[in-house]
Amino acid sequence: MPTSVGELIELLDLEAIDVNLFRGTQPDTRLQRVFGGQVAAQALVAGARTVADPLVVHSLHSYFLRPGDTAVPIVYDVERIRDGRSFSARRIAARQHGRAIYYMTASFQVPEDGLDHQDVMPVVSAPEDSLDLSELFRSRSLGSVAEWLREWAVLELRYVGDTRPGGGIPSSDHPSQSRLWIRVSPSPGSDGSGKLGDERLLHQAAFTYASDMTLLGTALVPHGLHIGHPKLQSASLDHTIWFHRPFRADEWLLYDQVSPSASGGRGLAIGRLFTLDGVLVASVAQEGLIRLRS
Repeated sequence: MPTSVGELIELLDLEAIDVNLFRGTQPDTRLQRVFGGQVAAQALVAGARTVADPLVVHSLHSYFLRPGDTAVPIVYDVERIRDGRSFSARRIAARQHGRAIYYMTASFQVPEDGLDHQDVMPVVSAPEDSLDLSELFRSRSLGSVAEWLREWAVLELRYVGDTRPGGGIPSSDHPSQSRLWIRVSPSPGSDGSGKLGDERLLHQAAFTYASDMTLLGTALVPHGLHIGHPKLQSASLDHTIWFHRPFRADEWLLYDQVSPSASGGRGLAIGRLFTLDGVLVASVAQEGLIRLRS
């Protein structure tokens, strides 16, 4: 997986191979299947490449259909569903070996002023006072820390707490909740600054990449399990993001995640994304497979 800002930018920089047709490269990874955040982020970039300024994405809705093959590139086929004066819509199919592995529908809007309100950001510890997620892995024996650092080096995550006993979030309304700080880790980028640059799409795509990492795990909090547990079969089934306001993915963002329900071998998780100064910039929803192995 990308280990630096430069490698993440390269992963999101698709090759145009024909009109409405793009090809995404694969990173060096030991994962057995393509990471869902990767295919979602690349699909978003493919769709955005077919709309004109000043349109920006405000929502995406998607389904994961088949496991992706990490050994071959992914082809993204964009269908121009509608182009209006204020909104444009695109359907993006990600394909490998002649079959669709993922579908996304994305909507783009010309920025405009309007009515404005938002949820209040919860009171939490600052990123510098929160536990590095790799240390949490080590303390709870959740897997190889070295493998975690190798695969997810481009992202920096700080654990704030969750609702398991001793997890730091006492919540009777939400028995399954977790919070963490997340950002693209500062590292030498294409301009040497360690930053992503100023293109709004790049920050939206970078968060789309990161958004799939921890969300489904929230549905496991009250059950004493984690993604990758040998007794669990897990996979993302669908993924939705609403982008409310501009943000930078290379600055700290609070990812407040709650799972309102788990049943039938599936778990639903919903996330809110806040900036350091309390601005709600995105909302996320995902249902995933959390099937106990017999």
